[in-house]
Amino acid sequence: MPDIKSQIKELRLGEKVRKLRQEQRLTLQELSELSGLSKPLLSQIENDQVTPPIATLLKISKGLKVGIHYFFEEEEDQQKLVLTRASQQTATRRRTGNDAPHGYVYRSLAPGIRHKPMEPFLVEFELTEWDDAFFYRHDGFEFIYLLEGELEFHYGTDIMRLNPGDSIYYDSSEPHGYVSVGEQKATAVAVLYSKD
Repeated sequence: MPDIKSQIKELRLGEKVRKLRQEQRLTLQELSELSGLSKPLLSQIENDQVTPPIATLLKISKGLKVGIHYFFEEEEDQQKLVLTRASQQTATRRRTGNDAPHGYVYRSLAPGIRHKPMEPFLVEFELTEWDDAFFYRHDGFEFIYLLEGELEFHYGTDIMRLNPGDSIYYDSSEPHGYVSVGEQKATAVAVLYSKD
């Protein structure tokens, strides 16, 4: 995988959050109330001290009334078709933060198209023991297709094991979370649909 640190900078997530918040004349405290995220965490995200997980980006996008696609596109993106080669993919490592008890890597698989109703990612899950703190919930639906490794998927009180070739489609408003199990990190294609 290409150097992750330089790719995090290329996404400029913190800069995009701050720009949109300032354009809407919102204080950090107001965005905190709108998103349900703590003011210190939002400050860390804006200053690129913490890279937010997808679930946290969804809370921010809801608070700012934009789709999650806003954070994976640039002003000049106008394509109707995008072919993403393996060598071009942008990766983001989620670092442990206030609401991020566990790390994973996610890459957007469709940069270059604006206002996407669905956002596809390549996700690599860390090997760790399950903890209920890993549960997330947000509006929309998700589809996961496991490419390699073994994934333990928690959905409410249900626990499922996914092997390569298995897929799952679910309403993400229910509490859900996942961890790699077995010998290697699990890798999956995840497609996220979120109503703006």
